[in-house]
Amino acid sequence: MKIDALLRGGLGEAPAEAAAAQASGYDGVHSSELGHDPFLLLAQAVGGAPDLEFGISIAVAFARSPMTAAYSAWDLQALTGGRFYLGLGSQVKAHIERRFSMPWSRPAARMREYVLALRAIWQSWQDGGKLDFDGEFYRHTLMTPMFSPGPLASGPPRVLIAAVGEAMTQVAGEVADGLIAHTFTTRRYLQEVTLPAVRAGRARGERGEKDFELVYAPFVVTGADEESMAASAAVARERIAFYASTPSYRGVLELHGWGDLQTSLNALARAGQWREMGGLIDDQMLAAFAVVAPLDELPAAYARWVGGLVDRTSFTPPDGLDAAATRALIAAVRAGADAIVRSGTERTGIPA
Repeated sequence: MKIDALLRGGLGEAPAEAAAAQASGYDGVHSSELGHDPFLLLAQAVGGAPDLEFGISIAVAFARSPMTAAYSAWDLQALTGGRFYLGLGSQVKAHIERRFSMPWSRPAARMREYVLALRAIWQSWQDGGKLDFDGEFYRHTLMTPMFSPGPLASGPPRVLIAAVGEAMTQVAGEVADGLIAHTFTTRRYLQEVTLPAVRAGRARGERGEKDFELVYAPFVVTGADEESMAASAAVARERIAFYASTPSYRGVLELHGWGDLQTSLNALARAGQWREMGGLIDDQMLAAFAVVAPLDELPAAYARWVGGLVDRTSFTPPDGLDAAATRALIAAVRAGADAIVRSGTERTGIPA
């Protein structure tokens, strides 16, 4: 299993963050589309850690045309020597229409076509063939030699899709190289909803023989003493409550019989009562969404959570750990997860 670090600062901090991640034993770093452009963040980070793998988790697909994303991802694939993956997410209607001023409709169908358009563009650059993609949402039929960056020795980058609902998850299985599960996901939801939907998509796309990567990072509650554990739990409860208030994620709650909580949390969110929301996340729900363990027990607990279930995770160690302690922690998590895979006790397997 591979473990990544998340770039948390701005463009100026990215190289140092990547270098620290490499020194701490991470396999890669990834950026996310929050307060900065995720493509620029990653381009900055590459110089600080030339041996790592790099990914975007995620870029908002519908904020860009496929052609725009194709160029940025191609350049990062070239810059990293083929060690880059492009993670795409749909975001939600309000952000696409009101923040990005872009069209929104049928997100699963649109994402499917978006990935197919990307692949058509990349194929035209790789083999010099005619670009002729004419879909329902996107049309790309012009590519002259002047505007083609030319082929890559590594070939095009891998594409992963972020998904929670079954429709988007099936699209990931059908056309993508992997799925990025939302942190607001439980092991039960992954096993009972996500993985069957991925398998159905792979069967529909006849992709059973192709590699497929599942990426997932649960919430973590940890600390060296009771006080730090309680502080960590409070932060996790507020984050879980924030996501649980979102109608798009109600299905995760409903699987556990907590669907009505989404309505209550949504009402509190509309009233701006963020702290009160966290108080509605009880210990049972916290344990369903988060790895809860003291710092000395965390590697084994985290490994039990993800081992045999996912291929890649991201992990942010508690504040105050130096590089040596972080390296030991990351190594222990990886060794524990790999031991579970070797034992075969929790192997789930995605291929149909």
